[in-house]
Amino acid sequence: MSGSLRIERVVTTGAFELDGGTWDVENNVWVVGNDNEVVVIDAAHDAEPIIAAVGGRNVVAVICTHAHNDHVTVAPQLGKALYAPVLLHPAEKQLWERVHPDQSFWPATDEQRIAVAGTEIEIIHTPGHSPGSVCIHELETKVLFTGDTLFSGGPGATGRSFSDFPTIIDSIREQLFCLPEETLVYTGHGAGTTIGTEAPHLAEWIARGN
Repeated sequence: MSGSLRIERVVTTGAFELDGGTWDVENNVWVVGNDNEVVVIDAAHDAEPIIAAVGGRNVVAVICTHAHNDHVTVAPQLGKALYAPVLLHPAEKQLWERVHPDQSFWPATDEQRIAVAGTEIEIIHTPGHSPGSVCIHELETKVLFTGDTLFSGGPGATGRSFSDFPTIIDSIREQLFCLPEETLVYTGHGAGTTIGTEAPHLAEWIARGN
């Protein structure tokens, strides 16, 4: 192992498309590891800046938090360029095939652990925003990558196909708010937060609804 664990953010821009609508979005792509090896979390819009951030390091896996097009845009391209498996929860198969009908992925399953840079990350299945949405928990430093499941200020959107508001609330309450309050939350879009900042607002979100 060389160097301590670090987290690098790459912001890419493009379009999110679902249910006949198109929205311009900025996505956070996370490169997590040390001087020798990393994992890439999400594969949004443009491969070149992500490959540049990797900088020739060994990529253990490209892990997609879910298969909305803006999170898997360049997943097969990245997998090929970085000689890395693309991991995605199997429940995302329908959404994945809308974007990459002729490409395959490796399964990312609940409680699966992946070794990287002298530590481990754990996959947490958190359905609701989509059926196979996952969060990725770095066990040693108490960091959580939530994709579009949890943001600063509330849960991810559930007003579209393949999503469900009660399900995302259950996922957040049962799978995420049991983590230590100091857990840092790195999201799929926008600014980060902490578990302790968000947990007191759960009842407000439920009252507000989708």
